[in-house]
Amino acid sequence: MPKYNLDNEEQEILNAFDSGVIQSIPNAKKEMEKHKEYASNTFKKDKRINIRLTSRDLSSIQKLALREGIPYQTFIASILHKYADGRFLEKHTKT
Repeated sequence: MPKYNLDNEEQEILNAFDSGVIQSIPNAKKEMEKHKEYASNTFKKDKRINIRLTSRDLSSIQKLALREGIPYQTFIASILHKYADGRFLEKHTKT
């Protein structure tokens, strides 16, 4: 068996697999396809909205999105998704 340079997390996973703590999933390919479909349906953007924002708010949002390295529309959608899912944590930052 070839020797690989594994980080700590990878080595823990390999050890758990070798000891039988974790096991392969039967029909893994079928399960992966099923979960890919779930994910695709979950994040399918099928509705459009229009909102009005102040120039100042839009500018702030665009700067934050730029810092995150994503388009501002995607950033807004992400914030709304997290809020609707109950996972949005408000964090005050200096701009």
